Amino acid sequence: MATEEDASIEQATSLLELLASDASIARLAAAPAPDAIKDLVLRVGTAREEHRRRESAQSALLDIARELASKEDPGTVLEAIVRRARILLGTDLAYLTLYDTDAGDTFMRVTDGSVSAEFQSVRLDLGAGLGGLVASTHRPYWTANYQLDERFDHIHTIDSAVDDEGIIAICGTPLIVESEFVGVLFAANRSPRPFSRTEVGLLGNLAALAAIALVQTRALTAAQDALSALSQAHEDMRHQAEGVARAAAAHDRFASVVLEGGGVDDVTKALSELLGGWAVLFDADGRRRSVHGRAPQDGGETDPLLEMEVVERARHETGRLVDEGGIHAIGVIASREQLGTLLVSGHGALEEADQRTVERAAVVTALVLLFERQADEARQSARNRIVADLIAARGSHADRTGYLRAAGLDPRQPMCLLVARGGAPGQHRALALSVSTALGDGCIVGTHDDEIIAVVPGEAPHALAHALAQRVNRGPVLTIGGTGPTTDVDEFPSLHLEALRTVGALNALGRTGEGAAATELGFAGLIVGADPDIAHYVRQVLGPVVDYDDARGTDLIGTLQAYFVAGGSPRHAAGSLHVHANTVAQRLTRIGSLLGTTWQQPDRALEIQLALKLRQLLEAR
Repeated sequence: MATEEDASIEQATSLLELLASDASIARLAAAPAPDAIKDLVLRVGTAREEHRRRESAQSALLDIARELASKEDPGTVLEAIVRRARILLGTDLAYLTLYDTDAGDTFMRVTDGSVSAEFQSVRLDLGAGLGGLVASTHRPYWTANYQLDERFDHIHTIDSAVDDEGIIAICGTPLIVESEFVGVLFAANRSPRPFSRTEVGLLGNLAALAAIALVQTRALTAAQDALSALSQAHEDMRHQAEGVARAAAAHDRFASVVLEGGGVDDVTKALSELLGGWAVLFDADGRRRSVHGRAPQDGGETDPLLEMEVVERARHETGRLVDEGGIHAIGVIASREQLGTLLVSGHGALEEADQRTVERAAVVTALVLLFERQADEARQSARNRIVADLIAARGSHADRTGYLRAAGLDPRQPMCLLVARGGAPGQHRALALSVSTALGDGCIVGTHDDEIIAVVPGEAPHALAHALAQRVNRGPVLTIGGTGPTTDVDEFPSLHLEALRTVGALNALGRTGEGAAATELGFAGLIVGADPDIAHYVRQVLGPVVDYDDARGTDLIGTLQAYFVAGGSPRHAAGSLHVHANTVAQRLTRIGSLLGTTWQQPDRALEIQLALKLRQLLEAR
């Protein structure tokens, strides 16, 4: 006769079989079983359904964050994010506060760079101070000088802690998971500092990553705990736990890459090692950005991987993994922009957990590429401000000299200023990058209005301008004017004007796309130069004839002057010189051998006549 205990065991076994057969929560709840067993199975089933729902997230880390709700402390992950925020924004300190649902305020969770015990223990009521305002409005706020900013409700305890830490400039952005407020991420400085929108956006991205890490860490821990309770009940549950472990390992690996400042090559390498095959990342232009493992070789002009249909399908399947012949591909996409394509293979069929790993790798790669772009834009914005300050002589002499030293230039050594104009307005950022790449390290390259301006070490502006024009003028045409050298930052405004005039003169003379200095433009250089060297110009035009006269005691210069005064008539020139016409002809032949066969052509003759006049003026002084 069956006992009550036997009936309970049979009910429990039947309930476990339903769980193993992937029965719905409703069926599990309706099945008879002891309350303790049913509660455990329902918790496991609920955890399994929640895990599947999380694993189905495709697009971005923020979408994953919205689906997770556990509240355990992520520990070192938040510390790494705060440390990374301080490094990326270049501030004196960074810190993160978490929302205390019981107290209704926020408390200090992690600090990096803080020295004040009072500051590290402060709590912020919603609406109080800058952080309280961020917490209550769920919007970012920033200020260049907190104590003087009247937008914020200045509470004594908060102001005292801020003053004890020495903080002046603060930027704070909320950690939000859908409508749930999690905390606030801050970056702060001990000196006045305006925060740009790019920097605010970068801090916002890190705050989003912190929210994701916070919620995901809690949810993964809960899922692993629930699955371990039934690890012996069924082989399928064990296999599922292994998948969760692989997903957690992949998450930790990718998070470590991002938070430690790794690049896309590190993400590709991690993916190859996690899956045991090869991985290739193509950029938006179809070039191999990163390769790890034994991937097919690049065919040179045509990459065999790009010829595969799976690559084209991945570009249209937004955020979804597609496969063809054992090769899996997924688009690397952010804000509907195709940043690249990720391909993996060499490890057979991908299980569901591994597919999610590839999709997560694509999301992390997109985030890293966005971080790189934002960092590049922030650095370029800083260079643009430096260039604008140099050519407008803004700020103190010491500040502008410091800009040069920070860029690797020695203000005591000669420097030249190059100005490039050309290309469409939308191309200036890319052209500035091309100029910076061509010039290499130890230079400052920025944009100002429709100009690309570079400060370059050296003493030969004409050679620098010419060399740069040859290197960058393979696409959009840039005309480049060079000026200098100088060792005085106060001369940059006048050098800038001279370089601009040189560019204008080059274009007017039909030399668009070339690089030159004013000294190379002949008489045009005397007009555009800020400090024209007339003696140099005369020497440049008439030097061979003057040297001949000095060495032989002749007067070919006088013959040349008489020839032009006579309207180019050797006979009339002979009359004014009181010599035979054949003598003048012989002298003109000698002059031609010294100045070149083109000396009588209109443009060259004009240069020579102007040099003769200027020589007379110089001798008359």
